[in-house]
Amino acid sequence: MKVINFADTNSVINQYMAELRDVNVQTDRARFRHNLRRIGQMMGYEVSKTLEYTQKDVVTPLGTAPTMVPSDKVVLGTIFRAGLPFHEGFMDVFDHAGSAFVSAYRFYKDKECNQVGIMVEYIASPDLTGKTLIIADPMLATGGSMELSYEAFCSKGTPAQVHFCCVIAAKEGVDYIKKMFRNQKNMTLWCAAIDPGLNEHAYIVPGLGDAGDLAYGEKI
Repeated sequence: MKVINFADTNSVINQYMAELRDVNVQTDRARFRHNLRRIGQMMGYEVSKTLEYTQKDVVTPLGTAPTMVPSDKVVLGTIFRAGLPFHEGFMDVFDHAGSAFVSAYRFYKDKECNQVGIMVEYIASPDLTGKTLIIADPMLATGGSMELSYEAFCSKGTPAQVHFCCVIAAKEGVDYIKKMFRNQKNMTLWCAAIDPGLNEHAYIVPGLGDAGDLAYGEKI
């Protein structure tokens, strides 16, 4: 599979990333959600360049304009809850796409909170057979939730192309996804940034904290 890291080149995404990470800006939840959405929009634009296109003749008031338009049937898959603003950014780009949702959450297997497990409970999706699936999840830490969510989505059909999209990934998570799907040429991992590693509780460092809490408030 192919891995694309937007941090390898300079763009305005760097500004949005700086605000997402900044503890002084993070207190503004609306801005945090807005930046997730804007990164989704820009990443969606880049993903759109990889799609198949066919010509459509568009009738204007003065004639006919041949236009190349996407022919892929796109489905946007999202992991609750932090993925929602990110998902909205992709929907702004792929406004004709279907949507699929899955709930995946982490839990700790030991009282020291060092052994992390992933639980998937809910899925709602259209038929994915032969379609282009974009899975939008802001944080790729261990890679476990992305893998299990993909497997859950595939219970609704096998997509022709898969794009894993995240805002911040840990190197461990990237390596895990690359290993799990090493023989899949129809998959691409898109990252706005790749961070060095994880702490003892499997949170990305330096990361940005808990994206869901920052977007919607702390949970109990």
